[in-house]
Amino acid sequence: MPAIDDQNKKILNMIQVDFPIHSRPYKIIADKLGLSENELIQRISQMKKDMLIRRIGGNFSPDRLGYHSTLCAARVPEEKVELFTKTVNSYSGVTHNYKRDHTFNIWFTFIAPSVEIIENNLKEIIKATGVETILNLPATRVFKISANFKL
Repeated sequence: MPAIDDQNKKILNMIQVDFPIHSRPYKIIADKLGLSENELIQRISQMKKDMLIRRIGGNFSPDRLGYHSTLCAARVPEEKVELFTKTVNSYSGVTHNYKRDHTFNIWFTFIAPSVEIIENNLKEIIKATGVETILNLPATRVFKISANFKL
């Protein structure tokens, strides 16, 4: 993984907690950081290519939108981690995906309009990756925490 310079740390810290709702949000962020809008966009594009940023988007409460959410934990052999992670990340309903030091070493959250869609997507992931042990832990109560990472 590439090193993160101080300017990119500032960018990551800002976009996690203070992303402007505006027709030109990158201009506002760039002005606050003393960058040009073009430089900011280039830096963010590079961080996406380097897989430091997977997506930039809103974070909504699934239950309030009539969606279902679940936490999944998978037991993934080390040689399949990259394939498994890329496969999981290809689903638009996946909002977080983490590698952990545990028997269940990949954890991710999934939201979808129905429980059946989540279950079908998990079956597709199993078929595509050969990883058969995925725990599906549906949310029974929602706890909202701030998931930002100070760099």
